[in-house]
Amino acid sequence: MILSTPSPHTLPIRVYYEDTDFSGVVYHASYLRFMERGRTELLRSLGIDQQAAFSGVDGQAPFGFAVRAMSIEFLKAASMDDMLTIETTLAQLGGASLELAQRILRGHEVLVAAQVRIACVSQGRAARMPDFVRKKLAQP
Repeated sequence: MILSTPSPHTLPIRVYYEDTDFSGVVYHASYLRFMERGRTELLRSLGIDQQAAFSGVDGQAPFGFAVRAMSIEFLKAASMDDMLTIETTLAQLGGASLELAQRILRGHEVLVAAQVRIACVSQGRAARMPDFVRKKLAQP
């Protein structure tokens, strides 16, 4: 199911020294951590408790989410003390996967853009997303 331009979830993040390389710019892998936080906070904002999901909810088998594929463009660099916004938008929802569009911005300037395919997994294998999760993700 392709979704009609839902509004993005936003997460503000400050760049710390630990996020940078020797030259004071954000190390490329730090952007991946920032986007992971954005995805986690999107789920949390929808009332999807990942810790409970890992344990099993309401008789459901334990499940979680794993990045299956990511296409990423590093457009501009961020530096220590920058305030960034992580935008996460649900682009497509399938039975066992979802696609997210993510951007990292400094003000209105796009620094990083990514397309992320996430798989629902249970007991080490791809699994259909529980209905309650699909419903929460599909809500406008």
